[in-house]
Amino acid sequence: MSLKSEIEAIIYAAEEPVTLDQMVAVLKDQPTARAAPDAAALRAEIRRAVEELMAEYAAADRGMEIRQVAGGYKMSTRPEHHDVVRAFVKNLKPPVRLSLPALETLSVIAYKQPVTVPEINEIRGVDSSGVIATLLDRKLITTAGRKAVVGRPILYRTTKEFLLRFGLQDVSELPSLKEFEEVTGQAVQADLFATPSAVADATGVPDAEEAPAESTTTPDS
Repeated sequence: MSLKSEIEAIIYAAEEPVTLDQMVAVLKDQPTARAAPDAAALRAEIRRAVEELMAEYAAADRGMEIRQVAGGYKMSTRPEHHDVVRAFVKNLKPPVRLSLPALETLSVIAYKQPVTVPEINEIRGVDSSGVIATLLDRKLITTAGRKAVVGRPILYRTTKEFLLRFGLQDVSELPSLKEFEEVTGQAVQADLFATPSAVADATGVPDAEEAPAESTTTPDS
């Protein structure tokens, strides 16, 4: 690992142009920057590394380039590739936008799968039938047979589309409940998925907004 490779990674990851001051602030405590005796020397070294990167990207047969934009440095596709990139972007699937009830229901299915609608209703405390239809329509869940109990309710599980949308190799990569709480930054009740009678918001967001869209629990399949 080198200072130049770290700079390349920073510029690539940034959505906005990265200034020299920002890179100095981030890199000054890194082992790769210890050779620089002070901030001014480090700034000069970073500038030199950025110029080398710009020259390398400009000279090679690359699809990307590093440009100076609005006082910083930004990595972007080369202008001659804009048409093919634009055509590719048009074919991308739009981002999935789910309501809070849908996110909550999807979370229950992800952690408890295969699971039936009555079991989901019991955990959430509201009827999830409408939300299930939405998740099926988005291909985030699918049926997984019927449970061998009275009424033989349909079981549901998550799909490959779910893994693709959430960047998971498989469901074993789902965060633990503790990690889930940290990610959401909210107080998710720890027994949501462990205690069937518990009523909680898996998204960590109060469910007041979803109340009008759902009725009280009614068993279904």
